[in-house]
Amino acid sequence: MEEDGKAAQSQRRPQYVGEDLSPTTTRELRGFYIYGLAAEVFAVCGVGSFLPVTLEQLARERGVLWSDKTTSCMAKKAAETGAQLLARAAEEDNNQCVVHVLGAEITTSSFAMYTFSLAVFVQALALVSFSSFADHGNYRKKLLLGFGFTGAISSMLFLLIIPKIFLLGSILVIIGVTCLGSSFVILNSFLPLLVANHPSIQSGDQDSVAMEPLSHSSSYHETSEQNLKSDSSALKLSTQISSKGVGIGYAAAVFVQILSILLFFLMSKTSVSSTLPLRLVLFLVGVWWFAFTIPSSIWLRSRPGPPLKTSTSGQSKLRSCLAYTSFAWRSLWRTIKITIKLRQALIFLVAWFLLSDAIATVSGTAILFARTELKMGTVAIALLSITATSSGIAGAFVWPIISRRYALKTNRTIVACIALMEIIPLYGLLGFIPFVKAWGVGGLQKSWEIFPLAFIHGFVMGGLSSYCRSFFGLLIPPGSEAAFYALYAITDKGSSAVGPAIVGMIVDATGQIRPAFFFLALLIALPAPLIWMVDAERGQADAIRMAEIMKKVGAAEDFGDDRHGVEAEGLMRDHD
Repeated sequence: MEEDGKAAQSQRRPQYVGEDLSPTTTRELRGFYIYGLAAEVFAVCGVGSFLPVTLEQLARERGVLWSDKTTSCMAKKAAETGAQLLARAAEEDNNQCVVHVLGAEITTSSFAMYTFSLAVFVQALALVSFSSFADHGNYRKKLLLGFGFTGAISSMLFLLIIPKIFLLGSILVIIGVTCLGSSFVILNSFLPLLVANHPSIQSGDQDSVAMEPLSHSSSYHETSEQNLKSDSSALKLSTQISSKGVGIGYAAAVFVQILSILLFFLMSKTSVSSTLPLRLVLFLVGVWWFAFTIPSSIWLRSRPGPPLKTSTSGQSKLRSCLAYTSFAWRSLWRTIKITIKLRQALIFLVAWFLLSDAIATVSGTAILFARTELKMGTVAIALLSITATSSGIAGAFVWPIISRRYALKTNRTIVACIALMEIIPLYGLLGFIPFVKAWGVGGLQKSWEIFPLAFIHGFVMGGLSSYCRSFFGLLIPPGSEAAFYALYAITDKGSSAVGPAIVGMIVDATGQIRPAFFFLALLIALPAPLIWMVDAERGQADAIRMAEIMKKVGAAEDFGDDRHGVEAEGLMRDHD
């Protein structure tokens, strides 16, 4: 059956020599899903749950109290076992610990937040350096596997990290987060290709028409109109594949989290280091990521892009590497200039920068708040993560039903998710209201209150993870998937650069995490009006026209040429 699928005749013409137009097979889709199953476990269980806790705990065991710089945090823990109830009121200001890092005194909570901010910065450099030329030659699959295996090994190496070398844990986090985000960029770049070559899409005549050169305005409008007729089916298929991938990944994460709870329970019966169970879980997560990347490497097709015009034949490996890196940075500049001309894509990317920043910051802040302010144990943290992940599975499948039931456009669905997520910081801010604080419950004063919020967070993430990825795919000029998904993913998977750093500074200044909820409430609200403004149909039409211009200019030419820039701006004005 699969061989018959591969032999099927494509309905559209190749855009370049060597383009793989083989119809998307069930086996290839399985390879796409299984990599999500492999890496999403690290994203959810590692980055979203246990990495922040592990970093904080490793630093805590080397730190001293915020309110008494002469007493170690571990001495406080020992004292609590004898007089915890009597001393709790007096210890209200002692929840945070401080540690010296490179000569600076910071809280252990902000140490974790700063680490993730630095990880995203390094991730951005990596994305810039490889992603655009991932669209060229036979590199897409190789990069996916390289980042996948490297990230998995970095997670496994946490087994060797002890409190005395807690700074090495930061390095492993930076490597893991960078590899995670980078591999998801490559995985996301497969999505438009899987959709475009899917038999249900290839069978339509509109695909062959859409590949014809555009010679004048009337031919463009005719082609655009026919292509937009296929938008609903392509978007539906893209969202379906994306949602299924997210759901499978979240299901795997729940399974690994259950295994983690069993491991924590067994380890509680022994006298071991307080960080060893956490490090064992990260080792398990790394093994999972490594093991399931292997079948993905077998089932995914390479789907090569057009050959890179920058010749590197006869050059040394170092010069070839420099040539490819130089091309990648020039491609980034070209991609930015193209994005500026694609107004809808630009608006979405600004909104996504803010939204992904909010998502990552809320997740990391909530975990650390539960750990330090609510004093939740490791098993409770794992249950909290399972709650969020399970609701994420539900969200991935329920949001499409909600969208169809109320005939919501994709951007309206995303705005609905944002509005629901705003509940999380607003509820935490209730803890500042005097009469709520006097009750002793409400506003995240009790540990059980965070579980309903975890359900909301997961349910929202289940929708955002699938809808944002597929929605942006419509705004990308065909043939530039990896380069544009790099911009999309700089603040995606793992963490963001701005939000965690600001939260870290707030914690360092106040000694508490709760004041950061003011910042989180603002950060979540900012992208909603921008998402509401995005017009998918208009954005897709602009992307198609831009792809034709890029085809004329040539993939390796500088798009900043005045003649072509004027032509692009003219086409954008015609569409207005």
